This record gives sequence, structure tokens and C-alpha cells, in this order.
Amino acid sequence: MAGSLFAAAQPAGADSAKKRDRGRTVDVQLLSFNDFHGNLEPPQGSSGQVTELQPDGSKKNITAGGAEYLATSLRDAREGNRYSVTAAAGDLVGASPLISGLFHDEPAVEAMNGLGLDVAGVGNHEFDEGVAELRRLQDGGNHPEDGGYTEGRTYGGADFPYLAANVTDEKTGRPALDPVYVWKKQGVRIGFIGVTLEGTPDIVSAEGVKGLEFHDEIETLDKYAKQLRRQGVESIVALVHEGGFPAASAGGAYNYDCDTPGPGAGISGPVAEIARGTTASVDAFVTGHTHQPYACTIPDPKGNARSVTSASSFGRLYTDTTLTYDRRSGDIVRTATELPDAENHVVDREQPRAGDMTALIEEWNALAAPIAAKPVGYVSGDIPRAGTESPLGDLIADAQLAHARTLDENAQVALMNPGGIRADLTYAASGGEGDGVVTYGEGFTVQPFSNTVNLTSLTGEQLLQVLREQVSGANEAAPKVLQPSAGLTYTLDLTKSGADRVVADSVRLDGQPLDAAATYRVAVNSFLAGGGDGFPTLADGTDPLVGGDDLAALEDYLTANSSADKPLAPPAADRITVIGQ
Repeated sequence: MAGSLFAAAQPAGADSAKKRDRGRTVDVQLLSFNDFHGNLEPPQGSSGQVTELQPDGSKKNITAGGAEYLATSLRDAREGNRYSVTAAAGDLVGASPLISGLFHDEPAVEAMNGLGLDVAGVGNHEFDEGVAELRRLQDGGNHPEDGGYTEGRTYGGADFPYLAANVTDEKTGRPALDPVYVWKKQGVRIGFIGVTLEGTPDIVSAEGVKGLEFHDEIETLDKYAKQLRRQGVESIVALVHEGGFPAASAGGAYNYDCDTPGPGAGISGPVAEIARGTTASVDAFVTGHTHQPYACTIPDPKGNARSVTSASSFGRLYTDTTLTYDRRSGDIVRTATELPDAENHVVDREQPRAGDMTALIEEWNALAAPIAAKPVGYVSGDIPRAGTESPLGDLIADAQLAHARTLDENAQVALMNPGGIRADLTYAASGGEGDGVVTYGEGFTVQPFSNTVNLTSLTGEQLLQVLREQVSGANEAAPKVLQPSAGLTYTLDLTKSGADRVVADSVRLDGQPLDAAATYRVAVNSFLAGGGDGFPTLADGTDPLVGGDDLAALEDYLTANSSADKPLAPPAADRITVIGQ
């Protein structure tokens, strides 16, 4: 049942043999995932783990994700299922690792083709490079500037349709891409509608959404559900790139009970409102965007059970939903009391790797190798990431502030989350580049998440609250101290507790006390800008502006501020005075 506490921990496909045609009705298997973000190779660190709740109440971290394992999981899950369709809810590309992002995410689309994706809705990141580039990824053809990456081969495009029902051309009013797709097999027909969040223009560069309009999700779903029914399609699935947030009681576990104490009680956020408000003609929701795991039941406006699912991100989970299809009515059977069968499964790395995905990864890695070896800067010694305040954290914050000032000369301060710094910059050579040389590949290892550098406006009171959130609220038990750019100084007193650890009257910006009523332009990466890592106040900023890739900002800073003759010295990491450490 949806939200069942331990059923999701069963091996993929374990209940496949139970799924049989039952005369008038047949079971249709809907496999789904979301927010793959070009993670062909297994994601590393916490990005490559999921937390599983055990029968005794303890938690277990499982290493998961990667195209080789996702392909195996999906292929195994399909075994024994006469009717099986695979769908995704956006952000398959964009903010991708080097192996995919370097090649405009052609590798990610080729991987999606290989693992058997049937249909996908668009997400906000599908528009990172504009609608023309998105259409190229769909239809094929080499990149207009970079051309083909392998001699004699032309990029073939996606074997699956991208759906963008709520994205229209501002001049013609027509959908930018197909709004719907009807999957058919042996008389079974299921319609799919794809929408991205209406607020996509707020989180994508202006150039990326130029000429486009984004419309209300509920109104769009209602409109196209009605159109599908006019065409005789009664079974409808919504692919919605907007998500929700599990209840605090979930504790980060993917297999928590989302339907306790009642249907949908374990989920909140935009998707809950969308699910409650969308026409009952839609039979299931596959969602994304928040990178959270859930398999919930939210009643439709008629009170009947309707599944709402999300499979985390980076190919770490997939969802297996059973849709009971009535051949006579052509609709999905749903009632007020019977909860849909929807479960998330771990894409663990104990299973065999799919050989075709391994070959794909090796091919693109070979092409990426020369770029990875390119020198981008020079350092005079190791620049480590360890410590409450680290030399590398300060360097990255300085680089982000420098980039932000190319976007807005009024940018005043940058803050970097320590969890986004994945490795040290070392003086010793990692290959044949020579000691002290920083390569593009080394920089990428430091910042592999392909975030953007975003600007937001905060009042002095809000900026102080952000500093307090480092050591209070979600971060009280395990503080996350943001790495500050040059000019921001303050005292952190660890002998105190909670928010009081930040000594409020010690905060200075360029030597001046923080003015609670003043407005400051603050640069953070896109993860923090959304309130990530327990910093909700950052999401309350105004006048947002999306800049370039954070790795590019670091590369540009190193190139501009170092040379073989004058390597960059490690920052002193003296911007935060720590008491009681």
C-alpha cells in the first residue's frame, strides 16, 4: 500500500509475480523517477546515499544511484509485467556532473533512451540553456556552436517525448513542446500530461526562459485532462515538476509511512495543494523538484484515493505504482477506501551493472579527459576544506562574490555551505600537470554539484537570522557554519547554545556594524537559495537573480588571481572568531 513502512524495502520486482490480468481489469505497472540531473556515474558522498528505516526503528544508510544500476533496477522490475510504462517528472538534465554537463547533456538523454524511458515532463533545469536547446535535445542534431563530439556521428535526440503543457510561446500562445502523450499497448491507453512549476522563471536565468510563459499547474492539468477525455482517454497520469516535503517524523527515511495518521498526512508543500485541487480525472501524480522521497495518497476532489509520489533524485530510487485499468471504461479503478499500490525502491549498488550503460559512461569519460586536465589556476600550498571556517571555503566564497559583482555591482557578501565542498585543493599534482597546478577536473571534484551562483536581497535582520540558523533550528545539534567572503566578520561563541552562539553585536560587513533595517545583496549557490541545509531565511530573500555555474566562478577567480609565477596563497581563514572550540 502507499506509504507502507517496510514494503518499500523489498527487492525490486519482488511482487511482480502477483500482478496478473483479472478479466475486466488489468494491472499496469508505472515505473517512475525524477531529478536525475545527468548523474550517469554513481553520485558520491551524501548525494549517493538513501536512508532506510528498519523494522526495529533504527536507520540504515544505503549507497545508491547511477545509470548502470538504475537501468538494471528498471529492467528487473519490468520482468513479469505484461503492461509496464516508465515515466519521469523533470530535471533529467541540467546541474549535471562533468561527464554530462560538459556535452550539453547529450549523454544523459542517451542514457534515458537506453534504460527505456517512455515519457518525461519538463523541469526547470530543462530550460537552463533555453527552449531551442531543449528542442534540440528532444529532436536531435548537433549543438549549433560545439558541433558533434564524435567524428561521423550526429546526436540522435530523445526516444521519448518531453511534455510541457503549461509552457507556452508568449507570442503565439501555443505550447512550447507537446502537452500530452498517450501510451498504448494491446488496447490499454494511458494519457500523460507534463507540467513544470509555474515559478520556473524565478529560478532559471532570464535568457533560458526568454519568449516563454509559464502557467498555473492546476488550471493546466484540468484543461488537458478534459481534452484527453474528449479524445476518449480516461486514464490520466500527471507528471509534475513541483514537489513536497516529508513530515519531520520521517527522519529522512525514504520508506516512512506517508499516510499516517491519515492519507497524505506525511507530506506538505506545493504538490499537496496541487494534488488536492486538480480534477479527479487525473488518476496519479509523479512529482519532483524537491529531491525528496515519498509515496503518498492524497484524496482527489471527489474523495477517492490518488497516489502522489517522488523518487528523491540522482537515480537513487525508483517508484513502482500499480494502476488497475478497467478495460470496459478505459479508466483507472480508484475508491475512497482502497489506497493505490505505490512504493519506492532503492537503486542499490550491490546489483549487477548494466553493460550498455557502463560502455556509455566509458565513451563519454574518454571524451571528457582532455578537458578535465586543463589548468585553470595555481596555488602555493594545500587549501583544505576542514575546520569551522576553512581556507577553501573562504576561497570559494570570494570567487562567488567576484562572480556576483559581474552581475550586480552592489553585491556585498557571499556565503558558501561547507557540505558543498567535496574535496581539498592540494598542492601535489594529481596527474602530469605538475605541483601547484589546479586543473579543471580538480576544481570539479571540489564543486561537483553544478549549482548556480544566485543573488538575493536580505535585510540586516534577515542576514543575522541566516547566521543564527547555522547553529540553531535544524542545525542546532550539528552546526553548519557558512563560509564567508572577505569583509564579513563576526564571533561564534560555542560555549553558549542555539542562536545565542552568534554574538549579534560582533557582526561586521566591511568594518561596519550590521544595520538591521538596511538591505544587503547576498550571493549564495542555488542549493542555499532554496533554503537548503536548514537555512529557510535564505529562501525569503527578494529580487532574486540567477548567475552562472559555481564551478565556472571558481575557475574564473583562480585564472584571474593566480599564475605560475604568482600562485595563490591559501586564505588565512580568520573571518570568524571562534570561542570555546
